Amino acid sequence: MGVILRSWWLGVAAGGRASTGLAVPVLVALRDRDGAAARLGRVVVGLAAAGELVGDKLPTTPSRLGQPQLLGRLAAGGVGAVALAAAERRPVGAWLPAAVLGTAGAFAGSVLGASWRAAAAERGLPDTRAALVEDATVTALAGRLVRTAR
Repeated sequence: MGVILRSWWLGVAAGGRASTGLAVPVLVALRDRDGAAARLGRVVVGLAAAGELVGDKLPTTPSRLGQPQLLGRLAAGGVGAVALAAAERRPVGAWLPAAVLGTAGAFAGSVLGASWRAAAAERGLPDTRAALVEDATVTALAGRLVRTAR
């Protein structure tokens, strides 16, 4: 899978959970590194992701399609895609297409995630369960992106 396609999927994941947009490139950059700084980086990324996973299930959490939530997800997708291209040591010329596809993927992922949660609620699935399915999907996608990065 090329960096452009990974940028799209990173954006989709960021649409589901915004922290994924920055977690994946950090984990790619730290993948083959040892030491205290690398461990600290992994812990910080893990805590940020865990915080979002918990916060997403709170009844007071606003819709991802509202402002500024959607803008944050779009930024996470675009910036994350550029960071992923940089972590993979791609030429600077690949960064703009990566950013565009990461941002577009984040929009698609935001709409798909919100649509999934609404459809699940209409069918009587509790929101927490629907959110957990979304969490599992985003986590699996993020794991695949980290494993397939160059």
